[in-house]
Amino acid sequence: MVAPERRQDVGRPVGGSFAKGGGRPRPLPVPVGAGRHDPVMDLRPELLPPPVSRERLDEVCREIERIADLVAARAEGADAAIMAFNATTGHGYGFPDFAEYDGSRSLEDFAREAARPARPRVPDVTRDELAEVVRRVLAASLESDYYLRLLEANVPHPRVCALLFDPPAGLRDASAEQILHEALEYRPIAL
Repeated sequence: MVAPERRQDVGRPVGGSFAKGGGRPRPLPVPVGAGRHDPVMDLRPELLPPPVSRERLDEVCREIERIADLVAARAEGADAAIMAFNATTGHGYGFPDFAEYDGSRSLEDFAREAARPARPRVPDVTRDELAEVVRRVLAASLESDYYLRLLEANVPHPRVCALLFDPPAGLRDASAEQILHEALEYRPIAL
């Protein structure tokens, strides 16, 4: 299998400025059945990871490093800095995210995630498009984190991540369409 080419993330900036001022900066586990779910369709621009300008990426990197230093020093302003960062980015990062990000990924990867929408909701997404998103998560692409957030924001199942990475017996070796069917069929129990 040939590794996908890395996309250049330049273009329109995403998010606001830290001058005014959630998340999961951990590597995804390898999903069950990874490697046999190759993408089969192109996605429209609204479903693709939005590009992040170099300027915005550098700004977010600086802020992450500043907060990481505050967290490492157990400085008094760390809480407020994290809250401001979350308010600006729309994510829900906590102390461990800043203290430990460098053990699981690069500063630039963390910054790219933070600069993109935390819950990328697309109101008119189709079943076929969602199946393609599932395939891209299962293929463990460079943008799997973004596609997982996209999936979580657009299906009713509260633990769609578990359907992919720790599936019940009936979904082991399931196709993207079968996993999606389960995620879309979920209905909360009324209490």
